[in-house]
Amino acid sequence: MTRTKRFRGLMATATWKTFRFDLPLAMAILALTGPVGFTEEQEARPPRLELAAAEAASEAEMKPYAEVIEHTEIEIEMIPIPGGQYLMGSLESEAEHQADESPQHPVRLAPFWIGKYEITWEEFEIWGDELDILRRNLTGAASSPRDQAADGVTRPTEPYTDMSFGMGMERNPAICMTQHAARTYCRWLSAKTGRYYRLPTEAEWEYACRAGTTTAYSFGDDPGQLEEYAWYYDNSDEAYHEVGLKQPNPWGLYDMHGNVAEWVLDQYVADFYGTQAGQIADNPLAIPTQLYPRVVRGGNWDDPAEMLRSAARHG
Repeated sequence: MTRTKRFRGLMATATWKTFRFDLPLAMAILALTGPVGFTEEQEARPPRLELAAAEAASEAEMKPYAEVIEHTEIEIEMIPIPGGQYLMGSLESEAEHQADESPQHPVRLAPFWIGKYEITWEEFEIWGDELDILRRNLTGAASSPRDQAADGVTRPTEPYTDMSFGMGMERNPAICMTQHAARTYCRWLSAKTGRYYRLPTEAEWEYACRAGTTTAYSFGDDPGQLEEYAWYYDNSDEAYHEVGLKQPNPWGLYDMHGNVAEWVLDQYVADFYGTQAGQIADNPLAIPTQLYPRVVRGGNWDDPAEMLRSAARHG
């Protein structure tokens, strides 16, 4: 059975594929926050694009915002996620529990913003097809220091075929990129906006997916309700769908279950960073030390219900 990867993974600092055709992937983006503020290295970047809602001196000041991509009409909606602690993984008593979801253990995370939707083709192709540069050239608009920094970020090689494989682009989730391509997109977006964006860690992704719940899915334990929240094997007609058509989770995030699977930042490890049951992990990350396997989360349109659970992991 094929699996589809995407990325929602943009995180922004608040202050946030070589192609693998057997794994249709998309990305999630996260705007990193904790601790709120900028390092000396970040301060040396070009001035940030002014966007009042994206600035926060504390968690209490964090609010939703729409990131603007200059020289385009595209905005990326970001949702603030409060810092806190949760139990990552699942118990053996959970239906369809897998060994790599154990031991269930407490994780403590700093606050962050994460994309409201999966990254779409219309957002991804601005970078991949240099649409921002083309529009700037056509209109004669002067390039800003942010444009100059973003223009220096490597762009993808021109694809040899339709990478949506006929399923549609525009507001559909971008797929078939490597984790490296997803990370490079985040690097480009950071330069383009002056705010720091990256993929979420695996722990951050599950925390955002659960949205304060402890059940198998963010809506409960009954997979019979998936029809209302997810595109998966039983209802997808063997294709992904436009983002945001199903119901969101309790924190307002769409398609966390199904549609396309999402890249996160971590190397896949079967033992959850070596954490023992009951031991608190603070902002954990399994730093990649080899090319494969990396982690994807959420399941995709061709997966059965059990692979869409909040704790389900795929390497």
